[in-house]
Amino acid sequence: MSQKNLKEEDLELQEWRESLQYVIERGGPERVKKLMSELQQQIYASGIKMPFTANTPYINTIPVEEQPPYPGSREIERRIKSIIRWNAMAMVVRANRIENGIGGHISTYASAATLYEVGFNHFFRAPGQDFSGDFVYFQGHASPGIYARAFLEGRISIEELKNFRHEYHKTAKGLPSYPHPWLKPDFWQFATVSMGLGPLMAIYQARFNRYLEDRGLKKPGGEKVWAFLGDGETDEPEALGAISLAAREKLDNLIFVINCNLQRLDGPVRGNGKIIQELETVFRGAGWNVIKIIWGSDWDALLAKDKDGLLVKRMGEVVDGEYQNYVVRGGAYLRKHFWGKYPQLLKLVEHLSDEQLAKLRLGGHDPEKVYAAYHAAVNHKGAPTVILARTVKGYGMGEAGEGKNITHQQKKLNEEELRQFRSRFGIPISDEQIDELPFYKPSPDSSEMRYLMERRQALGGFIPTRRTTSAVLVTPKDDLFSEFYEGTKEREVSTTMVFVRILSKLLRDQKIGKLIVPIVPDEARTFGMEALFRQVGIYSHVGQLYQPVDSESLLYYKEAKDGQIFEEGITESGSTSSFIAAGTAYANHGINTIPFFIFYSMFGLQRVGDLVWAGADMQTRGFLIGGTAGRTTLAGEGLQHQDGNSHLLAYPVPNLKAYDPAFAYELAVIIEDGLERMYEKQEKIFYYVTVMNENYPQPPMPKRKNIKEGIIRGMYLFKSSNLKNAKLHAQLLGSGSILNQVLKAQDILAEKYGVAADVWSVTSYKELHRDALMAERHNMFHPDNLQEPYVSKILKNSKGVFVAASDYVKALPESIARWLPGPLFSLGTDGFGRSDGRRHLRDFFEVDYRYITYATLYMLWKEGQLKMDVLKKAIKEMDLDVDKPNPMIS
Repeated sequence: MSQKNLKEEDLELQEWRESLQYVIERGGPERVKKLMSELQQQIYASGIKMPFTANTPYINTIPVEEQPPYPGSREIERRIKSIIRWNAMAMVVRANRIENGIGGHISTYASAATLYEVGFNHFFRAPGQDFSGDFVYFQGHASPGIYARAFLEGRISIEELKNFRHEYHKTAKGLPSYPHPWLKPDFWQFATVSMGLGPLMAIYQARFNRYLEDRGLKKPGGEKVWAFLGDGETDEPEALGAISLAAREKLDNLIFVINCNLQRLDGPVRGNGKIIQELETVFRGAGWNVIKIIWGSDWDALLAKDKDGLLVKRMGEVVDGEYQNYVVRGGAYLRKHFWGKYPQLLKLVEHLSDEQLAKLRLGGHDPEKVYAAYHAAVNHKGAPTVILARTVKGYGMGEAGEGKNITHQQKKLNEEELRQFRSRFGIPISDEQIDELPFYKPSPDSSEMRYLMERRQALGGFIPTRRTTSAVLVTPKDDLFSEFYEGTKEREVSTTMVFVRILSKLLRDQKIGKLIVPIVPDEARTFGMEALFRQVGIYSHVGQLYQPVDSESLLYYKEAKDGQIFEEGITESGSTSSFIAAGTAYANHGINTIPFFIFYSMFGLQRVGDLVWAGADMQTRGFLIGGTAGRTTLAGEGLQHQDGNSHLLAYPVPNLKAYDPAFAYELAVIIEDGLERMYEKQEKIFYYVTVMNENYPQPPMPKRKNIKEGIIRGMYLFKSSNLKNAKLHAQLLGSGSILNQVLKAQDILAEKYGVAADVWSVTSYKELHRDALMAERHNMFHPDNLQEPYVSKILKNSKGVFVAASDYVKALPESIARWLPGPLFSLGTDGFGRSDGRRHLRDFFEVDYRYITYATLYMLWKEGQLKMDVLKKAIKEMDLDVDKPNPMIS
């Protein structure tokens, strides 16, 4: 292009800029928006395709002239922050001196200290009377800084700081590594350190807070939900997977603060790109209000002098990997490689020394910029806000790791590095004391301590803080559940339909009905729950803005602002997050909501196990209902849907009760017991209960004593053999829908083979296993006062061999084998599922009545009580294919 054309383009660009500036000054922002929109329409109408971008320039979103005045004492807040930085660092370094490799994180809090301290001093409101307080999901790796502040507040002792990551040291009470409500229940509210879960749970918590208000369970209080996370954490699918819901629901009570220090554990988040710009595109595209705080106040004057936009252009050119170099390599490198690309930029900073260039602060370390962003976020209406704050990982650590790739793993500082840290932040510790790493706390009457306590008093108290109990809830008793004790006679129903009937009755209960929170991930019709649409409605903050296509039917799809059901769509992770929000409302709101989350059992613990573990940590209450359960009971769906694993996956979760009931009365007893234990006795437990879609007559509850106790403890005698004076005996253990196959085998064994078999209903192998382990541990330490496991006690007088059959893997019955009085043979559904009907699936997995019968005969032969001829004849009579593929490996 000729010089003449270049000059014409420059002139044309200048004229456009002057025209735009004229409109800005005379017409204001709204006129500019309208003008640009009309110009854009004209461009598209002319057939010109404009490149799409959701990005704004790589500068702060809030102009200097729109920043509100800072309301606090910058100097005192700086000193408080410096003390917290020192104590947080000292805590980690001391822990690793005591025990090398114990871990801990210095660099995360070092980069985020200003982000937290502005919040603590001016925004985070504590719970109070009729006010739940702001919900703050702290970034897990920043926990040393949160502990260090609580130490200044007098909530954590110096002994606890000394025992960071040494919880079991008997010399003192220690501190857990990360936010764990289970381990520090009066302090931490949310388990956030499994990265990605915190932001996901925060979204559904913000929506649940609205749900409580819309349903009249809670007065609107204006509480905010803050989620702090790292830029590298956003690579976790859970972190960004539900941001469209937050925008769709207009959750302006939700604020994300993303600490963009450009580094993850091993290196740059986007070395060849720009993570802040990437995240801006994602969030703006989803409909969030995006606020970028990239540059600190030191840059304001330079940007003001950037009349031709060259500095802004340069800021946008540099990739994150190079920005990291600018932090590490110092002012001379910065001058040459950033400012030196354009002579005009070099001239712009010629009055600054290399040292001054290196000290130009970033936005996330500038309290004024952070305050302006937070102020804008809490006052924004109609959409959630994300704040993208540019920081330096390991800020203040200097040569020990500031901005370096190794900084995440930095757990120790040598004496010289400690001196530098101390001097940089002005901590009054002498050279003689420095190597002892003393914690520092100003006197109570110091300006720092008075200010810190005054600010927290103004915001209602301390945070984080958690209620450990709530008001006792009187739950329904036998009068509500009694109909399920009577059975259905000849009428065939599934346990899924029994559950829906129980749920429907609970929803109508005068005392607790309004507290029931049904949650379903777009499978309500599968589970036969569509009648509840009309009964209680589906929750929608905006109500129903359309006429549903099935509005003329009785069971139409009814959305309502005060609707009770969470119809989540196809998201088990989101549904589980709602379950956690509802199941922790007793602690977070003082409201005993009772969540029932029903889902395809295969897509429960196997899919969202990490969230279930977090929910357990947070002492969630409620019922997880695994629907369409059982590998051979769910017909037709095949390998990915058929669940034979979930009960085994429930074993590791310490406070999760797991049950596989076969009959209506069992299910009723379990739910009644769960309501009482969780909401009256306030036990720190929650429930996983599987229900099936196979229809069969539901028998009445046996009239014998202790049936309810047996159901709850995991096993009881359902039906004794009617065979008198038999020589051969067996004990058959059945669970879920397979119990019907066991009962059929009981009849065949008696009629054809003269075997007196008793049938036991095993409602929970996990409860039996747990009880036995508890007894075994007690006996190890108290050999003079032995306890007998429940399963051993109820079976000790039982005769014969033991055979167990369930619709789950064989590891379940095998987990109690060593406490039985005789050898056990287990039948189960190990292996991949198949698409077929129940009869063929049970043949394939060898769990139908024929295999149960044969396994019993085999065990009797093994014990020397039957001849081989009987086995061979049985195989032929029952048409068993002994050469069929092994389902476990086929």
